[in-house]
Amino acid sequence: MARKRIGNQNPTKSVILSTRNSLYKEAVFLYEKTGNKLQKWQVNLLKAILAQNRKGLWTHTKFGYSLPRRNGKNEVVATREMLALERAEQVLHTAHRTTTSHSAWERLCRLLDKAQIPYESLRAAGRERIEVKNGGRVEFRTRTSTGGLGEGFDLLVIDEAQEYTDDQESALKYVVTDSDNPQTIFCGTPPTPISSGMVFVNLRNDVLAGNKENTGWAEWSVDEESDVRDKELWYLTNPSLGTIFTERSVSDEIGSDVIDFNIQRLGLWIRYNQKSAISVTDWEELKVSKVPKFKGKLFAGIKFGNDGANVALSIAVKTTEDKIFVESIDCRSVRAGNDWIISFLKAADIQSVAVDGASGQALLAADMKDTRLKAPILPTVKEIIIANASFENAIYQKNICHKGQLSLSQVVTNCEKRNIGSNGGFGYKAQFEEYEIALMDSCLLAHWLCAEAKPPIKQRISY
Repeated sequence: MARKRIGNQNPTKSVILSTRNSLYKEAVFLYEKTGNKLQKWQVNLLKAILAQNRKGLWTHTKFGYSLPRRNGKNEVVATREMLALERAEQVLHTAHRTTTSHSAWERLCRLLDKAQIPYESLRAAGRERIEVKNGGRVEFRTRTSTGGLGEGFDLLVIDEAQEYTDDQESALKYVVTDSDNPQTIFCGTPPTPISSGMVFVNLRNDVLAGNKENTGWAEWSVDEESDVRDKELWYLTNPSLGTIFTERSVSDEIGSDVIDFNIQRLGLWIRYNQKSAISVTDWEELKVSKVPKFKGKLFAGIKFGNDGANVALSIAVKTTEDKIFVESIDCRSVRAGNDWIISFLKAADIQSVAVDGASGQALLAADMKDTRLKAPILPTVKEIIIANASFENAIYQKNICHKGQLSLSQVVTNCEKRNIGSNGGFGYKAQFEEYEIALMDSCLLAHWLCAEAKPPIKQRISY
């Protein structure tokens, strides 16, 4: 009789530190008191998650793992929580949706019942709790930007991690700080194009790049968009294929959306899944069908890229409807020199120019002086922060308009925020390497100049 085929039990990508000393056998024993049996891949994940160093502290203070849907990833978390109750740990289990946190509560209750482990339970939508006699406790919460503040836990579980946002992380990451032996577990699926979270994406990127200490990662995935009917890839990326679900059920999932199948069933991490800081909808609402009527002179923003490779030039001008029209003129390699910039500035009716970027601003300022152009403004860090905030505010207040330039739109709608300074200031960075953020930076510099400019005072002559 032919042996039944099952999915690949080993991650396709992983970063796992030493598992020499692990409490996984104790956890597996507790789980299997329910009469259920864990699969090999689940046991291996628990071995990594529950690994300890010589001081008895968790080897992985953070551990993230990602699988395609319906593979049983939540059984790993439930087993970890059963051990946490046994060890009298305080646990906060969070999820994006109330239905998910409630399902996690139901799952753990069901396992404890089957294992005949006594417990007390509180049921309240979005705020369930399980507690055992030794003081071990698991709180189940729906995530918010303030949830968990002021409370302390030993274990933080981030369920549906693909939806975990930066502001939620800011509220939750400190809840385990006071623990003598803290641990945070991130579990989820690869983000879809409409997923709102960036934390899971950044965690994965940092761990795989070797930029995270005390952190483990495991995933089952393909590296690129693949043939949805390739059964070898089904088995490669779904460890529970052949046990929890079958080839026939996977075949029934195939539809017209090839990308969705690649993400949900083959574990593909797409590069455009991260929500931009400025959405396509927000930017498209500002598009005008024809160039509006202007009043006053132009303002120019010039940005030398952070890597010194390119320089971008954009303009802004006030309209008769008291909005600010923005447009990018060009973005060229710095090897092309500054002549094209000088030529534009001499030909256009420019009121003022702002130049940012240490790699080229001094040289451009000297070239402008040599050609008798008015000296540019070299903005300070504080002014750059103001320019970024002003641009964002203008978008949301709909005080800005544009003609829908493809190059500019691509960058603006595929950007994310980055911190500037130490007082909450922010700038922008491109989500993809092929998009030059200098194009957007030059645009917001021009907008800042235009927004800050005061109308010229009319001279009055009296006789």
